[in-house]
Amino acid sequence: MRILIDTNIFIYRENHKIILENLQKLLGILNESGEKIIIHPASISELRRDKDEKRKEIILSKIQTYPLLKSPPDPYNDYDFLNIVKKPKNEHDYVDNLILYSIYRNAVGFLLTEDKDIHKKAFNLEISDRVLSINDALKIFVYRRNPSHPPSIKEKKAYNLDIDDKIFDSLKEEYEEFEEWFKKISREGRDCLVYYEPDGSIGAILIYKIENEPIDVGKVLPAKNRLKIATLKVSSVGNKIGELFIKISVEYAVLNGLEEIYLTHFSQSSDYLVDLIEEYGFLNVGQNSREEDVFVKELFPSVNELQDASPVKISKYFYPNFYDGEKINKYIVPIIPKYHDRLFIDRERQISLSEFLGELIIEGNTIKKAYISHSNIKRISPGDILIFYRSHINQEITCLGVVEKTFTDLNNSNKILEHVGKRSVYSKDEIDEFAKKTTLVILFTLSTYLPSPLSIKKLKEFKILKAAPQSIQQIKHEKYLTLKRESEIDERFTVN
Repeated sequence: MRILIDTNIFIYRENHKIILENLQKLLGILNESGEKIIIHPASISELRRDKDEKRKEIILSKIQTYPLLKSPPDPYNDYDFLNIVKKPKNEHDYVDNLILYSIYRNAVGFLLTEDKDIHKKAFNLEISDRVLSINDALKIFVYRRNPSHPPSIKEKKAYNLDIDDKIFDSLKEEYEEFEEWFKKISREGRDCLVYYEPDGSIGAILIYKIENEPIDVGKVLPAKNRLKIATLKVSSVGNKIGELFIKISVEYAVLNGLEEIYLTHFSQSSDYLVDLIEEYGFLNVGQNSREEDVFVKELFPSVNELQDASPVKISKYFYPNFYDGEKINKYIVPIIPKYHDRLFIDRERQISLSEFLGELIIEGNTIKKAYISHSNIKRISPGDILIFYRSHINQEITCLGVVEKTFTDLNNSNKILEHVGKRSVYSKDEIDEFAKKTTLVILFTLSTYLPSPLSIKKLKEFKILKAAPQSIQQIKHEKYLTLKRESEIDERFTVN
């Protein structure tokens, strides 16, 4: 992303006075995230008119270290633009118009300025969303925020990884230039998430970055801010850690205001990675010039994409979107803290002792989960919404999931284990204990944690519940809408 700074921002930064605190913070963020700060040539012309010769000499020497906007667009013949910004009153106004025109013609991504007149003109030109004050920019560019992850998943820089680790062997075979690419991302200080096996080797790795570039797949996908998964590789840990990395990638994109995630891959006839990413809505959009398949996941699918999709398909292929309209039922599901905190271990990153000691509890950190209960309810169907209520302690609703499948009247522990599979956070002994009574198994997709959990006091106050639920109970759609509003569920991801 190229960010143009106006003359005054440059002076704030480079004069001998103490830099403004917010500007200092912003510049640190932009530098860390690799955004490119550039200067308009007109700013140099403006600085040359400074009558203080000593100050002018110092400032001009500093501005030479900034990259310039090359061949900036000229508004001379653009009468639509000129009619809106009006005739410049003075030289300073003229420079402002030249700088603003660079945004108007999309020569740069954003303009950073504290000039009120520029902001007013930007509003009239309908480009005010790309003309930012320092505080505006802080709200947008404090976006390199990382989601929580298990403590056994380590945040690393590429230059701290061992390129001779066996996990990279197949990548070296597929990509002749892999080692050169790895040197490049090491120099960039690229971020990685790594899971280490007990012997110190890499068991799984996710290398990622935010980029703003067009993607050529025969037809060109225009440049926009996207999360690129540069490497997603799992060796011996199994499928669930791949699911965990998809979950982390989606959370990272959501936290940072991105609309798409993509990756490139040389697909094989039987390909674990392709199976995994297609299950979460990555679509093969074609091949690039290297003949790699390009897979793109849209976080905000179009109405056309969603109109024929079932609630189950929406929660699966368009994760984290979910259907919550009137045609599906909503249930409050009480769950005791012991099981709640295992099933939803990543909620507010409550670290257990076993996690602290380095164990990777995959099942509590992933998207697909299993709930076991002695409830005799039989009408829960695929696509229905489960709203989990943490009982006893806290006594509040915490999260929402979408039902995939239900299995009723189970009383054989092996059959229960067969159904919950890799999703289980329950021990074999606990499942044996469950099987002593008729057992219900619900397989579901975790859609969202509630931004504002509702206590039992609030649930009663809003007339969603009359009392703390003792078993699974259905609520009417109107009560769900109240719950949705008061718990501040992000409606960008709800389909109805």
